[in-house]
Amino acid sequence: MRLAVVGGGASGLLASYWLRQHHDLTLFEAQPRLGGHTNTVRVELADGAHWVDTGFIVYNEPNYPLFSHVLAELGVTTQPSEMSFSVSAGKGSFEYRGNGLRLWSQPSNALKPSFARLLVDIMSFNRSARALLQSGENPGSLADFIASGPWGKRLWAHYVLPLGSAIWSASPQHFGEVPAATFARFLDNHGWLKLKGRPQWRTVAGGAANYVRQIAERLGERARIATPVIKLRRHLGSVELLTPLGSETFDAVVLAVHSDEALSLLEDPTPQEREVLGSVRYQQNVATLHTDARMLPKRRLAWASWNAYLPEEPFGKVQVTYWLNSLQRLRAAQPICVSLNREDELEPSTVLGQWSYSHPVLDAKAVGAQARWAELQGQLRTWYCGAYWGYGFHEDAAASAARVARALGARPPTR
Repeated sequence: MRLAVVGGGASGLLASYWLRQHHDLTLFEAQPRLGGHTNTVRVELADGAHWVDTGFIVYNEPNYPLFSHVLAELGVTTQPSEMSFSVSAGKGSFEYRGNGLRLWSQPSNALKPSFARLLVDIMSFNRSARALLQSGENPGSLADFIASGPWGKRLWAHYVLPLGSAIWSASPQHFGEVPAATFARFLDNHGWLKLKGRPQWRTVAGGAANYVRQIAERLGERARIATPVIKLRRHLGSVELLTPLGSETFDAVVLAVHSDEALSLLEDPTPQEREVLGSVRYQQNVATLHTDARMLPKRRLAWASWNAYLPEEPFGKVQVTYWLNSLQRLRAAQPICVSLNREDELEPSTVLGQWSYSHPVLDAKAVGAQARWAELQGQLRTWYCGAYWGYGFHEDAAASAARVARALGARPPTR
C-alpha cells in the first residue's frame, strides 16, 4: 500500500519506523528538521560545547516501555537523570525543594507551622489520591477534589498547582479542570504518590535528537522535511495530499500532528472528526534556552531539575525552569536552563535560543474525546496518532503510533 504519514514528531517518526517495511511509505514534515518537540541544540560556552534538549528531555523505563524498547533496538545510549522538584514564590520569599534534607533549603521554613501543615497535607493528599484510584470513583475535576478535602489552601497553591502545571506545561488558570482521576493515575504511575520506589528517570546521552537521527537514517529519502501538507482530500479509493510541490495520491494517510492541525488539513471532515478532534485545546508556551541563574530559586540549595515559579501577580501561563545541568548531567560551569514563559525577565545577553511549543490541555472534554479513538481510525482511509490521545508525553505518542501501526499490518512491541 502507498502510505503517507503527515508529521515528523515522535508519533509520526515511530509510526513510520514500524510501518516502513510493510508499505511504500512517505513521511511529510513541514519544518526543516524532524523531531517535533525533540529539539536538541548545540551550545558553545567558555568551557566547551554542550548538546542540550529544549523540549522533550526525560523518560523512565517502567512508564515508557514502548519508547524504551525503540531506544534499545536503535542502540541509543541513555544515562540516569535526577528528577527533583522545587517551588519558589514571591520572588524567593518562600522556597522549598521537595526531597530529602533539601526540604529545609530555606531554614526558616522549619519554624513555620504553615510549612509543617503543607507537608502533612501533601502526605494526606497522596493517600487520598491512592484511595481514589482504588475506589474507581469519579469525583469530577481536580479543583473539586481538592475543595472537598480537609487540606489547607497552601496544598493547591504551593504543591498541586505548581507540580501539575509544570508536568503538563499547563495554564495555572485552567489546570483545575483536569479530571481528578486522570491526575491521580498519572502521579501514581510515575511514583509521585509514594516516598520510596520511584522510577529512575533517564535522558538520551548527547541529546534526544540522537534517537531521531537513528530513525531518520532508516527512513532515508522516504522522509521529506520542509514539505508542509496544505490540504488533504479523501476520494472513494484514495487520499490526495496537496503540498507546495503539487498533488500526490496515496492509498491511505496517517495524520501524526496535533488534533487541531489534523482537523485543519481535512477538506471534508466528518461530524465525528469535527467533534473528537475539536475537543482538545492547546496551550502555547515559549521555551527560552539561557544561562541566567536568576530564573532558578534564590537559594542555591533549592535548585532542582524542575523549578516551578509562582509570580506575585496571577499569571495565565505556567512558569517553570528546567536546570539542564542536573537533568542531562551536563558538565558546564554555568547553569544551562530552559524557562517556560519567562522570556521578558531574562537578561538578553544570556539567551541562547527560543522556541514556541504547543501542549494539549487535558480537561474533561479532551479525556472524553480520547475514549472515542476507535470511531475515527481508518475512516475514509485516514488514521490518527499523537500524544494528545494520552497524557501528552512521548510514551503516549508511541502508544498511539503503535496502535495505528498494528492496525496497518506492522508488529510493534506490546506494552
